[in-house]
Amino acid sequence: MAVFKLQSSIGDPSFADIFIAEGGLTRLRSLTLHASGNTLAYSLTSLARLLEVDKGWEFVDQEVVERIVELIVTHPLVNILRGAMSILVSIVSHPHTGDRLSQNGAFGFRALKPAIAIYPQFLEMLVSRLSSADHALCANALQLINSLMRDSITNDSELEWPKFIQRLQDLGVIRAVYALMQGSALQDLAHPLIEFQSLTKVLLRKWKDIALDLEKPEHRRALKGIHLASNSERNLENGVENDNEARRSKRHNPEKWRRLGFESESPTMQFESMGYLGMMDVADYIRNHQDEFQKLLLEQSTKPTKQRCPIARASLSVTQILYEHFEVDKSEMEDAKSYLILESRANLDKLFKPLLLHWTRLHVAGLHAFFRLWKVTGAEVEDYEKIVELVRILVESVVGGAPRTKDVHDVEDELADFEYTRLRELQMELLELTYEDVWGQHLRQVREELHHEALQFVKEQRIRCLLQGAWFPNENSPKADMAAPGDIGWKFVQLSHNRRFLHFGYFDGVRKEYPELDVLPEKLDLSTVSSVVSNVSATSDGSSSSTVKSMIHHTSTTKITIYGYAQSGPSAENYGKNNGHTRSTSKATHREAVLLSLRPQSPSIASEWLDGLLMLLNQQPITAETSKLIKLVSDYGLKIRLLNVRFDDGVFTCEPPNVPSREGLDDDYYYDVFGGA
Repeated sequence: MAVFKLQSSIGDPSFADIFIAEGGLTRLRSLTLHASGNTLAYSLTSLARLLEVDKGWEFVDQEVVERIVELIVTHPLVNILRGAMSILVSIVSHPHTGDRLSQNGAFGFRALKPAIAIYPQFLEMLVSRLSSADHALCANALQLINSLMRDSITNDSELEWPKFIQRLQDLGVIRAVYALMQGSALQDLAHPLIEFQSLTKVLLRKWKDIALDLEKPEHRRALKGIHLASNSERNLENGVENDNEARRSKRHNPEKWRRLGFESESPTMQFESMGYLGMMDVADYIRNHQDEFQKLLLEQSTKPTKQRCPIARASLSVTQILYEHFEVDKSEMEDAKSYLILESRANLDKLFKPLLLHWTRLHVAGLHAFFRLWKVTGAEVEDYEKIVELVRILVESVVGGAPRTKDVHDVEDELADFEYTRLRELQMELLELTYEDVWGQHLRQVREELHHEALQFVKEQRIRCLLQGAWFPNENSPKADMAAPGDIGWKFVQLSHNRRFLHFGYFDGVRKEYPELDVLPEKLDLSTVSSVVSNVSATSDGSSSSTVKSMIHHTSTTKITIYGYAQSGPSAENYGKNNGHTRSTSKATHREAVLLSLRPQSPSIASEWLDGLLMLLNQQPITAETSKLIKLVSDYGLKIRLLNVRFDDGVFTCEPPNVPSREGLDDDYYYDVFGGA
């Protein structure tokens, strides 16, 4: 009962001082070493809380550490394991000072190594606790793993800490933490998970900062392994060569490294930006995909040099893309600020990046995407940076857009299946947004100019449709009685070359050859037109099915009606055929009437003629098809301008276009003013 009550009191520093002064620490240490059951659990928790207020360290020695390690390995009770792990977290995380205990190795990871030597299954048991159903035990276990990793990275030699990290990875720590990050217990595990994510970045930074040094045996072996993997295929093919000849041929190969995708025969220079991290990624890809690597090399060797995909260089670029995407250089202090917003569940998905833990798999998937884009675009060496930019956008879209719970396998599939055309659309959108941010007002002005240009372009296209002429089914025409039984007759309508009159005539049926303008007996003076009205949809092209049905019955549900001012005497559709002399007549003496009605036989013809007539009368087009065409022309104009303007030499590099040669051309050309009308 005394030690049970001690748990809640000893966290108060003033109480802890009195407790130690009265000799309580000796008794607490004895209980920690020899008690069992609940008494042991309460003792461990009390000692853990005492260490958290930075007191009682003088009684922490190798015997205590060994006892705690033993409990973690052998004891099944959760309440005992929690306290034991909390004590080890404090011991491993305790700062190294110059006192006697520190010199004897009582703190840090080195304090655990003698005990771990006695209980070698300690790390395995520790990692297995990450799968416990008890969230507090999971959190304690991960906290201890974090402490061990941080101490090892900080204080171990350059040879020791990578081995320890590899040992943890072999035991499945990545897989276990990945499952926790994707699970539903984030609130209970948030802090140790964020710390593990931060430590993963520390590791990546540390590997990147290690320069490739061929004086180091492990670096030399890694580079040699890449070369040997690339030559095994040739060794099999040239089995008749003896070993000495094979070695000699390799040694004298003038493209020993360049054929693997390095830029020169000094591969160490290629690793300056990504350091040993880049080497690890290249070596891992080749080790786990050796057959694919050799086949790819064989394929590349059959192509001209400028068309070969530089494999090693591509691997390093993908490493750099991932490094920048995950903001690995972001300081731990910035990551620590995220602790402040952990209370909000809405922010959890933004904070956790479980895919970061699967760095190697993402690197391979990104490299495969690079190879695929290189092939599908028919890229050459001079296009290298363009492919890098596409892969960067692909990673930002797929990896950056993946929710926390999305499995890495699904991300790999999406990277493999992402369509090139969709990727190019994303690239243009991002390019436009980038310019929007920098040039804002100027870009809006360019858009307005391009919209006006596109409007004029489409206006000319629509009017040219009118200049070409079209057939329309005729209803209630003066010549209807001349039509064959079951046929309502047709009329052909065409705009005059001077764009001032609509000429039309009535026919029994549609002719293959368009009639000449001078054989059309009727004409409508456009200066007498007051309005053009239609039931053509301004928002959609949903009349397609009804139009198809109507063509079968020689009638159309779509109708364009041209209204104007006509005198009371003449027929409305004959009005204005006296060579335009009625122009001088006052409109006040006229009444508005139907001058001409048209029934287009397809949505496209309806759009062309309705908007063509409106634009001819200097009014705005209204159909969806015309609006879509204007937007399409305007967008293409903007993209062309963006692609030809240098934004940032470091990001958007573009070369001046080649001036086309005039070789073989002469001055024998003309311009058709009427556009073929």
